Amino acid sequence: MKQLRTIFTVLILLAGIGVGVLFALQNKQAVPLDMLVVTFPPRSLALWILAAFALGGLAGLLISWLYLLRARASLGSARRQLARTRAELEQVRSANMRPRSTELTVSE
Repeated sequence: MKQLRTIFTVLILLAGIGVGVLFALQNKQAVPLDMLVVTFPPRSLALWILAAFALGGLAGLLISWLYLLRARASLGSARRQLARTRAELEQVRSANMRPRSTELTVSE
């Protein structure tokens, strides 16, 4: 199963690279990029679009990684609380299992 996933990932990666190359070959026009404060020299339109796509993907990965770290921290906290609660439950159960010193008498 792991090999199939690896093959599938490689095929998707190669298809993405192929589409990127075809896109770059079809969009050779030089376009300057003006970012209000900084103006970049004219480069291929495909370069700007693919760079924006790559930066967006990296930003998405970074944000999802931060959410994953937060979720793992929350899960660790919940597991510690569960362990404490289970320990308390075992103490209560063992306290209830002990024989009592006073005996109950039945009155008529």
